[in-house]
Amino acid sequence: MILGGLDRRRLLKIGGALTLFGGAAPFGLQLAASGAASATTASDYKAMVCVFLVGGNDGANTVLATDTDSWGRYFATRNAGVAPIALMPVGTPPVAAGKFSPVTNRTVLPGAPETWGGVLPIIPNTPQLIPGTNASTRTFALHPFLGPIQSLFQRNRLAVAANLGTLVQPTTKAQFMAGATPIPRNLFSHNDQQSTWQSGSIEGAKVGWGGAIADSLLTMNGANALFSTMAPNSNPLFLTGRGVDPYVVNTGAQPANTIASTYHDDVIQDATSTSDFANDYAAVVSRSINSAATINSAVAQGAAAAIASPPNYVSPFDGGSQINGLAVQLQTVARLIAAAPQLGLRRQVFFVTLGTFDSHDNQNASQPDLLGQLAQALVYFDSVLSNIGGADLSASVTTFTASEFGRTFTTNGTGTDHAWGSHHFVMGGAVRGGEIYGQFPTLGVDQSGFDNPDMAGNILIPTSSVDQYGATLASWFGVSPTDISAIFPNLANFNSANLGFI
Repeated sequence: MILGGLDRRRLLKIGGALTLFGGAAPFGLQLAASGAASATTASDYKAMVCVFLVGGNDGANTVLATDTDSWGRYFATRNAGVAPIALMPVGTPPVAAGKFSPVTNRTVLPGAPETWGGVLPIIPNTPQLIPGTNASTRTFALHPFLGPIQSLFQRNRLAVAANLGTLVQPTTKAQFMAGATPIPRNLFSHNDQQSTWQSGSIEGAKVGWGGAIADSLLTMNGANALFSTMAPNSNPLFLTGRGVDPYVVNTGAQPANTIASTYHDDVIQDATSTSDFANDYAAVVSRSINSAATINSAVAQGAAAAIASPPNYVSPFDGGSQINGLAVQLQTVARLIAAAPQLGLRRQVFFVTLGTFDSHDNQNASQPDLLGQLAQALVYFDSVLSNIGGADLSASVTTFTASEFGRTFTTNGTGTDHAWGSHHFVMGGAVRGGEIYGQFPTLGVDQSGFDNPDMAGNILIPTSSVDQYGATLASWFGVSPTDISAIFPNLANFNSANLGFI
């Protein structure tokens, strides 16, 4: 077997943490050493779960300001184009396709926002003032398909982190327009901004901040540190550290209670020879089979095996029932969390994905269903964590969304284009829920008599950074201030290292 570009030193360094996909193998194999599982049950277990919304989610139609001025500018800007994307005001009843809408003053097209009813109000526990005023309380809402998330927010189990983005340092509109401050490289590139969100650097980066966080606490996981970062069906940069590589597990078709692959014996036979490289490779493959057996055994019994499958997602568009892939990924994560005590694990970082949110065209047909799947999956995951083998682990697990960038505030006629700042959700029993953290931006494009300080053209300039977001999570996770500063070097440019949501 030939491994292009892999020498013996690299093989030994990574301990076999390379994922191989064989033509006859239904899933990936993690080539990594695994020691015997610890019999100690950790009382201070914590896990972080990153839900990456691939493609750049449109935050302006996810979390909305509904005070009169904000809503007026939002609606006037987005209620335009061939297929307007403006959502309907709070309390608006759904209007069937082909009927006349008094809100938009037109006949409703199939799948248009009028058919979904109004946005869903949320009331933060701490009132926020409308920018530029000293008394008026701002009001907020969620997309009509986010009903389950509205419930989580109202029950203080979920918070909103407003106007996040990749930032080098705080940046004002004037500085951005004049090019007077450094900004992230290749700002509107999918690949580069996915990498920057996950690692702080453009495409080609080697270490993600989830992996770096796991590196800093690696000794807490003892002999099974191999399982410190894990991902269903992907091998993300976010989970790659200098000492850890993501252990990839499966959610697809496989034997019951089996999530890690065991490769065929002929791999070991093919690799065995008189060369040091081949013998090292054979040893790593052998250990990887043992590690797969370890994790499969752990999830095949007890609380892990008892975790129920998520219900199908029913699309509000047509009532069709389908498997919610994100919920299935989170079921796998829940099983791994349930198995953690048996494996002696005390800190784990997970990564799951949903996409694509790249809604240049037909946004009305794509984003709502994706948001509906996100909402159903998060509520399912929260419910599962609240009762794993009779124990409530929700305070031990913090789940948060990420996406490479937001979308333009204006519509291109049927969708939105690449932009910058966006809003995100943070969920968990330790989260200070029912709040909106950070400065929710002023809405609206510049026009006669109105100059929006938070928007350059149609691009929202972030007011909170990914570094602050990650540092807040890392602090809760138990990472030292010294290590946090090393993981997030831009953090020193901001007045606060903690956004306060946990």
